Amino acid sequence: MLQEYRNILVPMDGSDEAELALEKAVSVAKRNQAHIDLLNILDTKQYSYNYSGLIDGDVIYKMSEDAQQYLEDTVKKVKETDNFDDIAIHVRFGSPKTVIAQDFPAEHHNDLIMIGATGLNAVERVLVGSVTEYVNRHALPDVLVVKTKLDNHTALEK
Repeated sequence: MLQEYRNILVPMDGSDEAELALEKAVSVAKRNQAHIDLLNILDTKQYSYNYSGLIDGDVIYKMSEDAQQYLEDTVKKVKETDNFDDIAIHVRFGSPKTVIAQDFPAEHHNDLIMIGATGLNAVERVLVGSVTEYVNRHALPDVLVVKTKLDNHTALEK
């Protein structure tokens, strides 16, 4: 029997790769009458290292407001361009690796994670490791790593 996914998690970090993952997730969700959870994770530990451990409540509040606005704008665009509205937004604090792979799917019963190939540049991947790689290895549900557009061509291909 063919697996039908009903509850898809799409981590969003503002990268082109995350946008590709969302585009494909909407297509899968429409075919399966599935729900999409958009998730943005604020890794406050990363910011505290950058600012000598001094990150105050105002900065955290502003970060969470910006993340919420980014996700709301994304949902609005999906509703307008794809006519899809079974989509919820979530902002969490913590380690993106464990929140995406384990914590969030356990709480929200996601049966598929659709994640961009990478949202970091090469230097950032060396420093913090690839979130996508970790999720692919340790996630509770199935994982689909999205590398191409809807037509299965990379952004560089015509």
